[in-house]
Amino acid sequence: MDPMEALVAQIQGLSSTPGDIARLHIILKQAEDSLRAESTRLSPVLGQLAPSEHSLGFLYVLDAFTSGQISKQQAETSVPIITGFINACNAEQIRLAPEKFVLVCKRLKDQVMMLEAPIRGIGPLLTAARKLQLSTEHLTPLHSDFLMLCVLAKCYKTGLSILEDDIFEVDQPRDLFLYCYYGGMICIGLKRFQKALDLLHNVVTAPMSTLNAIAVEAYKKYILVSLIHHGQWQLSTSLPKYASSVAQRSLKNFCQPYIELANSYGTEKIAELEAYVQTNTEKFENDNNLGLVKQVVLSMYKRNIQRLTQTYLTLSLQDIANTVQLNSPKEAEMHVLQMIQDGEIYATINQRDGMVRFLEDPEQYKTCEMIENIDSSIQRIMALSRKLSAMDEQISCDQLYLSKVGRERQRYDFDDFDVPTKFNI
Repeated sequence: MDPMEALVAQIQGLSSTPGDIARLHIILKQAEDSLRAESTRLSPVLGQLAPSEHSLGFLYVLDAFTSGQISKQQAETSVPIITGFINACNAEQIRLAPEKFVLVCKRLKDQVMMLEAPIRGIGPLLTAARKLQLSTEHLTPLHSDFLMLCVLAKCYKTGLSILEDDIFEVDQPRDLFLYCYYGGMICIGLKRFQKALDLLHNVVTAPMSTLNAIAVEAYKKYILVSLIHHGQWQLSTSLPKYASSVAQRSLKNFCQPYIELANSYGTEKIAELEAYVQTNTEKFENDNNLGLVKQVVLSMYKRNIQRLTQTYLTLSLQDIANTVQLNSPKEAEMHVLQMIQDGEIYATINQRDGMVRFLEDPEQYKTCEMIENIDSSIQRIMALSRKLSAMDEQISCDQLYLSKVGRERQRYDFDDFDVPTKFNI
């Protein structure tokens, strides 16, 4: 019997029970080199296997089949095969070879990008990430690839679905950096600026031994989003103490144009800000941040209008235009209407005399919906507190942690450590 036919027979015969699958896994590992040597002849082999029943065997054959360089035409054939496998495969079987599964999924990402159709990879990669996860708290290497495709395809709402999970388990630091960076970009696209700031903040303050390009790009966007959302640059003096020393020492050196933009914004002089942006347009464009920079400029107009609400009860559109340095009352009206629509101010406009009346926030914080939102937030914080306490207890009892801390101190004393009460002697 031909060796390939024999392997197919073994895959078909050993894919039912856990014991058989374990034996098959050993056989497949031994057959890897021969599979790669026959990579151009594996298409018929895939046709003899069912992705849902023979998931582990199908994965090994598919890995060999897609291992070489391929053309656009070949990608058109390969993408539907990988997509069909991801949708149909058995999660328990593919978790036996997670690295191989990740490799195949990353090839799918590369191929849809080669075809300039990132949207074709979004659904399959989301499915793949969910199948690879042991729990929703686990960050897989596929999360960042999924989010990147969402950014490229501008499918921001789809990307948001995976950002709502609380992540506590991370295999590789790079996965966390990219997950938070692309997640921040998705939230920027949806104008959920506070969530974007939280994610970008995680990148900037995450532990790192050397400064990386992801953190630098995240810091640039963090500065811009801070100005848009808060009207000021948070972390302007220094990074938090828990940020790595290399980030505190070197990060700002790579972001000087953005720091100077923030300083210009702080003067509250719109003409000076616009002149700075005009001078440095090429730098911002090269960083693909010019769109955000333009939003920063627009936010200064909004910020100046918001300041007027703290001083005046009524004001004409002409006066608003003059004070905020807009070109016409009509332009002032458009800004005010947009801010009312976005909930940034509360006001009414009298079209007859062109007067704007500023109002108080109508929210009384006593509706059923508001109470439910507050209760939901409290429950989430309580759950997070319990999770952190459990993690702290686990780390406090970890022998590697205790021995490392002990070596760094002159005297090893249990009183120095936060040992849980039930473990006290």
